[in-house]
Amino acid sequence: MALLEVTGLVVHYGKALALDGIDLHVESGELVAVLGPNGAGKSTLLKAISRAVAATAGRLALEGRPLDTLAAHEVVAAGVGHCPEGRHLFPDLTVQKNLLLGAYLRRDRAAIAADLARVFTLFPVLRERQRQQAATLSGGEQQMVAIGRALMGRPALLLLDEPSVGIAPRLKETLFGAIREIKAAGTAILLVEQDARVAFRVASRVYLLEHGRIVREGQSADLARDDHVRQIYLGV
Repeated sequence: MALLEVTGLVVHYGKALALDGIDLHVESGELVAVLGPNGAGKSTLLKAISRAVAATAGRLALEGRPLDTLAAHEVVAAGVGHCPEGRHLFPDLTVQKNLLLGAYLRRDRAAIAADLARVFTLFPVLRERQRQQAATLSGGEQQMVAIGRALMGRPALLLLDEPSVGIAPRLKETLFGAIREIKAAGTAILLVEQDARVAFRVASRVYLLEHGRIVREGQSADLARDDHVRQIYLGV
């Protein structure tokens, strides 16, 4: 049984069809990437999994447990952390308070403190900035806070939506180094990413999403040799 199973997922925005029968899965501890052009439905896919948007049809399950009828906060409690595109931090709150909001549903204070220390180990700059307002951080540092906040929920599955957007190349390397560490520690990751080269390097499998449908899927190494993928996504 896969950790995450998505079967026949359909999502509409009014009369507009955003996702048309999506099937995908993520195994425990696996890092899977979803690539596609703007407007393909990538962010909608992650929002549907986290129940931030309602599906028209299909089945969502985490470790065999249906997610379809759960509210968004119940999905978090079930083990899904969502780091959305655009970060959505509370700009006037400190870094530490933004991080602790990710543990809002938890009551295990000692474990929360341990997880906060883990986030500071992953992103040492946040330890230095923990009393600063989130609005004063660089884009890359804000992205670290957003990922750290999602980790504070202790997710079995982490949804990452375009983590490298607007980030300097130096910080991008730091960020993806941390993402590799998160995966190595046992957290499964479903990654939506605009930088296809990076996505192919870090993911074990890749799904290509175009016009709301999965058009190709497979092992990263295999897809990287596909002519369509090389021309459209890798520019070679």
